[in-house]
Amino acid sequence: MKNNIIHIEDLKRNFVMGNETVHALKGVSFDIEEGEFVTIMGSSGSGKSTLLHIVGCLDQPTSGSYAINGVAVSSFNKNELATIRNEKIGFIFQSYNLLPRTTALENVELPLLYNSQVSTQERKKRALEALERVGLADRIQHTPSELSGGQQQRVAIARSLVNDPVVILADEATGNLDTRTSYEIMSLFQELNAQRKTIVFVTHEPDIAGFSKRTIVLKDGKILRDENNNKVNQAADMLLAMPVED
Repeated sequence: MKNNIIHIEDLKRNFVMGNETVHALKGVSFDIEEGEFVTIMGSSGSGKSTLLHIVGCLDQPTSGSYAINGVAVSSFNKNELATIRNEKIGFIFQSYNLLPRTTALENVELPLLYNSQVSTQERKKRALEALERVGLADRIQHTPSELSGGQQQRVAIARSLVNDPVVILADEATGNLDTRTSYEIMSLFQELNAQRKTIVFVTHEPDIAGFSKRTIVLKDGKILRDENNNKVNQAADMLLAMPVED
């Protein structure tokens, strides 16, 4: 039996700019099942960012329906959307969005600060486990300035995991990284997906999209293509094939 983590049906989003109405999304429909690794692609103006904001419960559609893990959220108010974001979605951003003067451990603990049911001891335990999961057990007391770009992104990934979300939403998560580090991050995403984590990865780079199992391409507010990737690039293999820099 299929378990749809994301269900979107005839989603439309309009913005009023002065006397003009911009139709950013023009009836988008798709499902994402539990355990999928899906890339959403599109150039500037395609509706990709608008769709990302709705999927991430940062915005609401003008019409149509959106449900996450069986919860219909299209008509939720801001407080209800904030609760869904904290409980069901793990966010990863291009710019990492880490607090500069706090340690890796403290940054990962942040989402749990809003959960009154999690004790201080449990919060630290979960954060440590998340950092171990991304290979940073030896960097827990380092601040962002003491970490490389790739390590900072791993902290951000650990932070996205700490609440055990139903979906991880990554927005251009390799955009600030060099090729080798990008492949290392994509290898980590593939490992998480192999552990049945549902991942939605937003990118404009076709080579990065090649690491996912399915790609949804947007153009002018509509879905241009929605197709499975017949040959998924294996990031770990590509890293092994890359020359080692001096």
